[in-house]
Amino acid sequence: MDSSAAQTLVHEPSVIYPRLKIRLGRVITYAILISLALLMLLPFLWMISASLKMDKDVFRYPIEWVPAIPQWSNYIAIWTRIPFLTFFANTLKLTVTITLLQVFTSSFAAYAFAKLHFPGRDLLFLAYIGSIAIPWQVYMVPQFIMMRQLGLVDNHASLILLQAFSAFGVFLLRQFFVSIPDEILDAARIDGMSEYGIYFRIMLPLSKPALATLTIFTSVAVWNDFMGPLIYLTSQHLKTIQLGLRMFIQQYSADYALIMAAALVSLIPVVILFLALQRFFVEGIATTGVKG
Repeated sequence: MDSSAAQTLVHEPSVIYPRLKIRLGRVITYAILISLALLMLLPFLWMISASLKMDKDVFRYPIEWVPAIPQWSNYIAIWTRIPFLTFFANTLKLTVTITLLQVFTSSFAAYAFAKLHFPGRDLLFLAYIGSIAIPWQVYMVPQFIMMRQLGLVDNHASLILLQAFSAFGVFLLRQFFVSIPDEILDAARIDGMSEYGIYFRIMLPLSKPALATLTIFTSVAVWNDFMGPLIYLTSQHLKTIQLGLRMFIQQYSADYALIMAAALVSLIPVVILFLALQRFFVEGIATTGVKG
């Protein structure tokens, strides 16, 4: 055996063993992540299973994960027992309106704080962002008094007006806008483009990941909002899906199968939105705050 072959045999274990360790580490990591994911999904799987059962079978042990006779009628009953469609439409209206307004106002303000220079810019930004630290319960009563004086109580306009602006949204988008090179904007200004043109034609197209992230955060927050509608809305035809679920639970507190069906239906729009924007969401979380 020549010397080169001997050296190959000697060095092969030192090359193979690290690769095996890396692969084994990945297998263990993936196994742990998959186990945790299944553990997190378990309550949702139980909710889906329970929504397709008769009420007497919901808590039967051992759990029958796939009902022998699925009760699809549960999903029909929830629309007839209470005005669920009205609540659904009201929530969709508020979610779409508030999300669009918040994305527009937050991106507009974020552009000014990130790319425009004016006296007191940084101080104003810090003061505005500092409002995030103030708990909502502190100014809840003054807000309600103000809305009552404006005659907006029991009106969707009160919720829209109060949530159309977001300090968190401004902070999130401003951090992303800072990462966009100033040279691109300077070149556009030299070509004669106005600040509004730069905002609409350059900043917004380049900020899709951050805008998608804010869209998801805002939509989920508005869709799941309970306290706001509870305080400002009293008429049944104006109530949202979260108040509808509460009404449903109060009226049918023992019918857990119907409650699970109603809760599952309320989750569907949020899941669809996240699945549609998840690619931009992950990219936005990864790049927001990283200055290039």
